[in-house]
Amino acid sequence: MDPMLIGMLAGLIGLALGTFGVLAYRVSERQRKILDVDAGEIALPAGAAEVLAVVGRAFVVVDAVDGVVRASPAAYAYGLVRGHTVVHKELLDMTAGVRRDGVILEKQLELPRGPLGQGTIIVQIRAAMLGEEFILLLADDRTEITRTEEIRNDFVANVSHELKTPVGAISLLAEALESSADDELAVRRFAKRMHKESGRLAALVQDIIELSRLQGASVTQQGGPVDVNAVITEAVDRSQLPAESKNISIVVGGRTEGRVFGDQDLLVTALRNLIDNAIRYSPPNTRVGIGVRSKEGLVAISVTDQGEGLSPEDQERVFERFYRVDAARSRHTGGTGLGLSIVKHVAANHGGEITLWSQPGQGSTFTLRLPEMEGQDDDAAEPASAPATARKPTLTHVPRATGATERGASA
Repeated sequence: MDPMLIGMLAGLIGLALGTFGVLAYRVSERQRKILDVDAGEIALPAGAAEVLAVVGRAFVVVDAVDGVVRASPAAYAYGLVRGHTVVHKELLDMTAGVRRDGVILEKQLELPRGPLGQGTIIVQIRAAMLGEEFILLLADDRTEITRTEEIRNDFVANVSHELKTPVGAISLLAEALESSADDELAVRRFAKRMHKESGRLAALVQDIIELSRLQGASVTQQGGPVDVNAVITEAVDRSQLPAESKNISIVVGGRTEGRVFGDQDLLVTALRNLIDNAIRYSPPNTRVGIGVRSKEGLVAISVTDQGEGLSPEDQERVFERFYRVDAARSRHTGGTGLGLSIVKHVAANHGGEITLWSQPGQGSTFTLRLPEMEGQDDDAAEPASAPATARKPTLTHVPRATGATERGASA
């Protein structure tokens, strides 16, 4: 064969191999840039990484095949991403829509929080193109805001329902009075019923006002040192009239010299609600016990009754607004269903808690625990930390408990 021809063939083969090698290198480099997630060298559009670092929301960046190339810690915490995979099909549907139509999509989704349990998270998701190759998902946690709105709407609905009952009753009684003007006995009977319903309506309105005021109160800014013994004395004094009407005696045991930081009027309101509940749901000719003690930096005030007690199922719900174990009985006794909710808010505003112990047939005990003020002088602090045996015992003859029934819920 002609040596010149052989040289030309060799040159052509070399050129072909070189061209193929360059093309193979470029394809390999492109694939490496797209798929090499672990190396952290994904080439996002200029400035995108810096913006994502300060965006303040959970974010996920996916590639052309929905593989995760970047994700914030919050995205993992929300359960949106696991490893390099987007967990939820709803999010993948959004990325497919953005990739197909090239438009920005925004949705609010309720998604499972994790692979186990029934917990969910409500997130506002915004999906948009990021450069030519990637899609960005921005997630804003709306769980607490959404649930707060639901609670508010439920509260308004419940208030409307609760107000409708006494208002309707008063309207009907007024009509009955008008048609029975010549019957003195009927007039007296209807007037007595109207007085009862108007009193119930006034109590409900007052509790709603009180609860609204509590939710906007700032004990930190408006509070001061409060003598717990004075709170108990005032609350008992305000509850004497309903106690006497049922021949129920209120017995106070124990005393503390420690003070708490807070609003005395709010604390009196909370304790009065607990005492009134205990009176309302206790049989006539019994006792309501109030015990107080200081221990380990906490002041505990317990209110014990000798009523019917609560089932475990009811104990879990008694602090909910308008919850009643026995709605018919509560309306008969004049309960509004807001008493324990008010107590719960007062306790929370003072950095404390309200707990319940109750058993059917053994009565109930609500215990309000509040942190003692720090930095009290030695004379005041010493008695507060003295052994419990140095004080009058807290009614051992009354069944001990730490909770309430619908009673508490309807104070």
